[in-house]
Amino acid sequence: MTAARRVAALYDVHGNLPALEAVLDDVGWSGADLAVVGGDVLPGPMPAACLACLLDLELPVLFLRGNGEAAVLAERAGEELGRLPPEAREAVRWSAEQLSPGQASGQARALAGWPATLRVGVDGLGEVLFCHGTPRSDSEIFTRRTPEASLRPVFDGLGASLVVCGHTHMAFDRKIGGVRVVNAGSVGMPFGEPGADWLLLGPGVEPRHTSYDLPRVVARIRATAYPQAEQFAERNVLQPPSEEEMLELFTPAGST
Repeated sequence: MTAARRVAALYDVHGNLPALEAVLDDVGWSGADLAVVGGDVLPGPMPAACLACLLDLELPVLFLRGNGEAAVLAERAGEELGRLPPEAREAVRWSAEQLSPGQASGQARALAGWPATLRVGVDGLGEVLFCHGTPRSDSEIFTRRTPEASLRPVFDGLGASLVVCGHTHMAFDRKIGGVRVVNAGSVGMPFGEPGADWLLLGPGVEPRHTSYDLPRVVARIRATAYPQAEQFAERNVLQPPSEEEMLELFTPAGST
């Protein structure tokens, strides 16, 4: 098991390179000696550039596979994408195409090697389990409102005092049985306040929010060929959905 003094947990970048760059500047000042990238680096407007940025970091990095990477790899393999809505299919297909030429083939191989979960010993926190959705699924949805009783079978018996997850793009900190479960939020597509959310771990659990130049970021996103660039710029950068709005949307999925 890997051990670290301080860990930066970066989740759900979704191809938002300017947001990632802003967060990495903050990570550089944080004293972190390890970064854990918790999945869904893509799809998004600048997928190959985000992967290159993370794969070339001087700071040691561990990666998890999210449902976004799983969908992109399935698309590249010619597999059925399941019940994804049309807009999501379009984003996945476009992002998969960005990994086709030259160096990008190595990026696809890197994605294929990312595990579903990993464990890191963190000073002051002990053994921390990192996953994308839940320890059993990269696409399972739960929120701070999901009843504890429905989550106990998922989190009991893990042998970790802390679990860090993402996927829903909303940060929270709650107890499920004897396990503390913290959602890192999203670097590239947060729900709630515009900017970028991430976590700094060790010796405590410190939610971080990085602000950046929104108009400049929007201009960079609009300049890409991403098929949903305008929607991403407006709805995910300038005016993200509120947490309350998304909790209402996700609660039925997370209450079963």
